[in-house]
Amino acid sequence: MDAGSGQPTVREHSAEAAAVASATGAARVEVRPLEQDWSLIVRRCMDGDSGAWAEMVRTHQKRVYGLCYRFTGNAADAEDLTQDVFLKIYSNLDSFDAARGSLPVWITTMTRNLLVDNFRRTRNQRVTDSLDDGWDHAEELKPTDRLVAKDPTPHESAARNELAKIVQRALARVSVELREAVILRDLQDLDYKEIAQVLGIPEGTVKSRISRGRAELARLLERNQREVM
Repeated sequence: MDAGSGQPTVREHSAEAAAVASATGAARVEVRPLEQDWSLIVRRCMDGDSGAWAEMVRTHQKRVYGLCYRFTGNAADAEDLTQDVFLKIYSNLDSFDAARGSLPVWITTMTRNLLVDNFRRTRNQRVTDSLDDGWDHAEELKPTDRLVAKDPTPHESAARNELAKIVQRALARVSVELREAVILRDLQDLDYKEIAQVLGIPEGTVKSRISRGRAELARLLERNQREVM
C-alpha cells in the first residue's frame, strides 16, 4: 500500500519469461494465468478488498512488465511504467466489462495505451526511436533461455545471453507499429483476435503487421550476422 496515495502499489517483481520472435527459430512458450472469475475479483477490488487487488497484481504484473520492458528496453523505466499501469487499472476498474473481452486483454489494452502515450510524450527527448538504452547491462536482460535448461554451462549461458541481446536490439529497431504486433503475438502469446482487440484494428491488419514485423526483424538479424562475420 502506497503511504502517500493510499492506493495499492506494485511490489518488486522479476522479469517476464518471453519467447524469442519466430525470426530466431525459437518456440514460443508462455504459461497463461489460470482461469478465474475475474469479474468477481474486480468487484472485490472495487469494494476495497486488498487481498483481491494483490491477487490481480500478482497474476498480471509479469505480462504488464514484459510489455513495458520490451517497449523501453530499460528495467528501471519498465518498473516505473508498470507502476503507472496498475495505478491506471485501479482507477478504472469500473470500466472493465467482461462481456466485451477478458481481463488479460483489457489489461493489455490499458498497458499498450499507456505505452503509446508515454512514447509520444517522450518523443522529443530521444535522438532516435531505437529505444535501446540500457541493453548493455546484463542484469537488465530478460533472457529467454531461462525457459530452457536449469543448469546451463557458462559457455551456453554466455551464448544465449548474447543471442538475447542481439534479438532485443534488433526488435527495438523495428517500427513501433510492427513491433507492438510482434511483441503481442510472439512474446505475449496473444491470438489474432485478442491483438485486434488491443490495437483496435481488423484481424487481417494484425496478421499483415505481424508478417511484416517478423520479416523486418529477420532482415535486421541477418544484417547483424553479416556485420559480425
